[in-house]
Amino acid sequence: MHNEAHKSLLDWYQKNGRHDLPWRQTDDAYKIYLSEIMLQQTQVKTVLERFYFPFLERFPTLQSVADASLDDVLKMWEGLGYYTRAKNLHHTAFTCKGVLPRSPEELGGLKGIGKSTAHAICVFAYRHALPILDANVKRVLCRYFALSVKDEKMLWAKAWEFLHVKHPYEHNQAMMDIGSLICTPKNPICKECPLSLTCKGKTAPENYPKALKKAKVPTKKRFALVVYNEGKLGLVQRKERLLHGLWGFVQAGELPKDAKSLGSVTHTYSHFKLELEAFRCESLHVKVDGYFTREQIETLALSSVDKKILALPSMMGNIPPTS
Repeated sequence: MHNEAHKSLLDWYQKNGRHDLPWRQTDDAYKIYLSEIMLQQTQVKTVLERFYFPFLERFPTLQSVADASLDDVLKMWEGLGYYTRAKNLHHTAFTCKGVLPRSPEELGGLKGIGKSTAHAICVFAYRHALPILDANVKRVLCRYFALSVKDEKMLWAKAWEFLHVKHPYEHNQAMMDIGSLICTPKNPICKECPLSLTCKGKTAPENYPKALKKAKVPTKKRFALVVYNEGKLGLVQRKERLLHGLWGFVQAGELPKDAKSLGSVTHTYSHFKLELEAFRCESLHVKVDGYFTREQIETLALSSVDKKILALPSMMGNIPPTS
C-alpha cells in the first residue's frame, strides 16, 4: 500500500541521511541506548559536541555505569539537565547487571525506557522490525496521514501501518531525519520531502497536528542560603524529584534573621522559572549535609542554578560574616 513512499523514503535516506552520527555506526546496544536517553530532551548538536563522547570515555560499558556511584554518573551528566534520565540510566544498568535485554517487552520494563526507546534499541542494535515514535516521527505521521490531534493510540497504529518491515533500520532513521531536517515544526520544506507525493497534509502542514495553546510558565521566588564554616561552603544533596542527587545551596521560602544579600540569579526549567536571591546566613540557622572547599565542589554534581550562585561577583573570594 505504501510501496512508492517506502522507495522514496529509502532512496532519500541513502543520499541525505545522517549516516555519520556515531550511534548509527555501531550495533552496541548500550551506546544506542545512551544516545536515545540523551536525545530525549536535548538537541543532537549539543549531545554530540559536549556530552556523548565524554560520557562514553568515563563509562565505556553499561557495566561500568552499574559499578559506579550515582554521584559519579550525575557528575558526568552535569549540564545536560533532566537529571532523572541519569538516575534511571544508573538504576537500569544496576538492575540488568550491565547487559540490556533483547526484547522490547523486557526493555520497556526498565526504569526510564518507554515503548519508543525500547523499540529504538531493538531496531538499531538487533534489527527488529518495529516502529519508533519519537517527537519528530509523530509530527511526520500526523502530517502524512493528516491527523490534527496527536492521539498516541492512533499514532502507534499508523506507525505500524507505515513501517517498512524489510528495512526497519533505514525506515526509522529516515523518518527521524525527515522530522528533524525537513518536516520541521515551523516552515517545513515540503518540496524536498520524499513523502510529498502521497502526504495528505502537505497543503496545510501547520494544521497537523494543531498546536495547543501553551500555558504561561509560572515564576517561583525563593531564597538560596549561603553558609560558610572555616572557609568551606555548606551544601545539601537534593532529595526532591527535579534535581534529586545533585548538590547545591539550601533553598527556602523564608529568610533567617540577619541574612545579607549576595545577589540574584534566575533559571528556567521546562515547567517554571525560578528566581533565587542568595543570602549569606549564619551556619546555626541553616542545616546542611556537608561543608566543602571550592576545589571539592568542582568534583560534585552541581545544578546549573547553583553554579550561577557560585559565579556571583559577591561570591568570589571570602565572604565576611553577616554581622
